[in-house]
Amino acid sequence: MMRTPIKTILSAATVVLLAATASKAQTSAHTKLVNTFVGTEAVADPEVLGYKAPRNWRPWSGLTFPGSSLPNAMVQLSPMTKYQPAGAGYEYEDSSIVSFTHTNKGHWNLGNIPILPMSKPGSRFGSRFQHKSESSSPGFYQVYLDDYGVKVSLTSTLRCGYHKYEYKDNKDRQILFDLSKALSRANSWSIAQDGDNAVQGFQGGEGIYFYATINTKIASLDKKDEGQSTGNAIIHLADGSTGPVELKIGLSFVSIANAKQNLETELAGKTFDAVRASADKTWETLLSSIDVKGGTARNREMFYSSFYRSFLWPALRSDVNGEYRNARRQTEKAAFRYYTEPSLWDTYRNKDVLLGLITPDVTLDVIKSMKDVGDKTGYIPTFFHGDHGASSIVGAYLRGIDNFDVKGTYQLLLHNANVPSTNGRGGRQFLAPYLEKGYIPDPDIATPKVETKGTAGVSKTLEYAYDDYSVAQLAKKLGDDANYKILMARSKNYKNVFDQSTNFMRGKLEDGSFIKNFDPQYPYYEYMFREANAWQVSFFVPHDMPGLIALYGGPKKFEGKLDSLFSVPWNPKYIARNIETFIGQYCQGNQPDHEAPFAYTFIGKPEKTQKVLDNILNNLYGITEGNRQLAGMDDAGEMSAWYVFSAIGLYPFSATDSNYIVTAPLFDEVKWRTSSGKTITISKPGKGRAITSIKVNGKTNNGYFVSHDELFKAGGNITIATK
Repeated sequence: MMRTPIKTILSAATVVLLAATASKAQTSAHTKLVNTFVGTEAVADPEVLGYKAPRNWRPWSGLTFPGSSLPNAMVQLSPMTKYQPAGAGYEYEDSSIVSFTHTNKGHWNLGNIPILPMSKPGSRFGSRFQHKSESSSPGFYQVYLDDYGVKVSLTSTLRCGYHKYEYKDNKDRQILFDLSKALSRANSWSIAQDGDNAVQGFQGGEGIYFYATINTKIASLDKKDEGQSTGNAIIHLADGSTGPVELKIGLSFVSIANAKQNLETELAGKTFDAVRASADKTWETLLSSIDVKGGTARNREMFYSSFYRSFLWPALRSDVNGEYRNARRQTEKAAFRYYTEPSLWDTYRNKDVLLGLITPDVTLDVIKSMKDVGDKTGYIPTFFHGDHGASSIVGAYLRGIDNFDVKGTYQLLLHNANVPSTNGRGGRQFLAPYLEKGYIPDPDIATPKVETKGTAGVSKTLEYAYDDYSVAQLAKKLGDDANYKILMARSKNYKNVFDQSTNFMRGKLEDGSFIKNFDPQYPYYEYMFREANAWQVSFFVPHDMPGLIALYGGPKKFEGKLDSLFSVPWNPKYIARNIETFIGQYCQGNQPDHEAPFAYTFIGKPEKTQKVLDNILNNLYGITEGNRQLAGMDDAGEMSAWYVFSAIGLYPFSATDSNYIVTAPLFDEVKWRTSSGKTITISKPGKGRAITSIKVNGKTNNGYFVSHDELFKAGGNITIATK
């Protein structure tokens, strides 16, 4: 029996606002529905979390930031309440702000170029604030710093931040550049004055240059321990001027000269209000590509908040002149925009698909950027775990994004799949045993703990099998039959870690025997499983569900096992960071089992899929009043994209394949204006949640999948009848 849905709580407002009228005045129809604070507050309720959090333990829920950014920009200008430990630097429970930083992702890194306006600060840097004096919308953030008497307003462009400070006292105005600090820490820094109204400098670690202008004369620049881990710099502004202090700052990963050029190109001669309005317009254009009708106000808020959050990463890294710092740390110039690699282990599942559907031009340049990394290092980026650049690239190609060096990229993907790294850098980890044995063994450890080091052999074997399948699809398209056959054979390697005596994916030793000390409920970071337990990985075969169902003994036995996934209670004594918020053993708070709710559809039980989806959509996103809590780490937008697809009733079950599984949307009607100018209309006229039929362009659909081409190439209508 499925776990009873967690209490459903309605939100009273889109976001806690300061000066609500002023904030909404510059937001448009869709941007005003975005709550940028979603994911900034930790889940605290043990019923939701799955366990009682230990003392001084903040669950890794959300880890998002509320500040200003454009889609996939270089700059994310956001408040920082602490540097460590804080995934995105901003935690809603905190009551003071220590700076405003210019880069962010939500993964304990970046948080660069901290700046803080101050007035008579004393020896302590940072100010108390109240949420009632805080507001935010896409491309805008505002707060009042109580201790300094400063109203701070922030907006941004692709490569620049725009600060506006309204000081209560126009004497002794200061601006702190706390350059020894960052989320990922800074190993060096420098700053220098350039004329009466500008400063320039560098922050090591990530390696970021900046150039900043101020509309008020600089009286002095005081530096303490320049370049050291305890140092900082303070700008003292000249007295005598009134009105807002405006600081414009350009960033670059190449040089100060480029940072200055970025600033002059994107902000010269522009007012704060004009830049903010432009940011709102940019977001409105993106968000209005999908228009929903019906559903509740909370559904709409969570949908557009998730849609927004799906487009903050990967981040731009090339300057307005086309220069960027490549994987060899050399300056290079290209005709395409250079981006960071996606957070592939997380985002290949759905977010990279959404990125390609909404902004194919960005996805194209992301692929070119990954190819550029491959050209310099020999390997397409793998990111953290798995080799899922294969799925993201091949999936994009099969959906029609093909204006790149396909054959050259294919050769790099083959290299990833077949050539172990000799120095441990690049390519697939533990590839040699995978090629030799068809699985990756783990060591034999008598009493493994959550943090026990291993190879994560089960997770890697399952994921490499899927990655092999992904590369095989490109081999097939390019007519490489020999590699297609080899890779398709390897895509069956998931069977090598399936233990029929327990009906679980289970770790193996070097000699081929299964690890004896086996508790399928116990979560590990990297022993046998990556950030998961056996329950959570045992349904991951998105490329061969019929084969997986056969391993379990057929549809009936598979259904029983899947029922147990959602009903066997989580043991509250099993506590692991990043593994939280459960329905039975299923964990929505992390990625490894995010495809599992859809698995019922493969045995003709879509109503069970829908029941699980509705529980998640209604109860694990926007938890508690204010809708600020998420069921787990957003992970660069993966959790958000999961919501977007599931809420509109189209989900890329296998991100490599160019089709989507159909479920019942939360809304009566969804109109999707595609990047090619076509319109897809998804209608659910009935109020029921169990699908009885699916019609595509007036014809009854055979099954629960629809192809990409029949929808996105020509546009079309999907009518979903329910009871």
